Amino acid sequence: MSIGTNIKQFREERNLTQEQVADKLGISFQAVSSWERDEYKPDVEKLVKLAELFDVSVSALVEEKKRVFETKDAIYNWEHMKTFVKATAKSLGLTNTLKAVTFATEAHKGQMRKRSSTPYIYHPLNLACHALSMNIEDDAVIAACLLHDVVEDCGVTYDELPVNDETKELVRLLTCEKTTPENRKEILDDYYGRIATNPKAALIKCIDRCNNLTSMSGGLSRDRIFRMMRETEEYYPKLIAVLKDEVEYGNAAWLLKYQMESLLDVYKRLM
Repeated sequence: MSIGTNIKQFREERNLTQEQVADKLGISFQAVSSWERDEYKPDVEKLVKLAELFDVSVSALVEEKKRVFETKDAIYNWEHMKTFVKATAKSLGLTNTLKAVTFATEAHKGQMRKRSSTPYIYHPLNLACHALSMNIEDDAVIAACLLHDVVEDCGVTYDELPVNDETKELVRLLTCEKTTPENRKEILDDYYGRIATNPKAALIKCIDRCNNLTSMSGGLSRDRIFRMMRETEEYYPKLIAVLKDEVEYGNAAWLLKYQMESLLDVYKRLM
């Protein structure tokens, strides 16, 4: 695709008119039109502004090769994952997990992952499957994987959770209050500090971050992606260190660190 075709595609995907793009860049709509017809090409300054406006990389704008790759919002069917988690929980006698599956599915009903048509329940189910694939069979851990967002995102109270006190405490530790640019650093310092006091919470949070890193390119703006990358580099080495101190989580610590650092490296190279 040409630069002009790319600009037009990104503009239309974001439901912007040529006039709106022109206003945001401080130029005439005729200039935008000429770019899209490939009569002229934007200079470097305008390319950077377009990338910021469309939340894409500059390379995505100037790439002239054919787009031959297809992307997926979800790799696994969430209903199949739900069946797997329930069957595994039954075979292992994970009573809290069985309750959590049903509760989380109902609590997240109607919610979607950012900028996708994927039901939100895909995310907590992914965490539970991720943990089980690393041979983590702790009932409280798997149940908290499933419930980690329900208080924060679904208006649910801790007393309503149909699980034991240990699982409720993990959900409490994993629930972060809303932030503003002014208080974000203070809140996150406290949030991650509390998580680091509990190896199980640290484990779940690392699994959660791995899953969010894999999906952030499709659901977050460039600013949010940069913020998540910086946050990962600042806070997650401490959580990995907590896991390394626990014999039962040694292998998980290695795998989670590898996945996080590999994903960060890929994003840095592409962005």
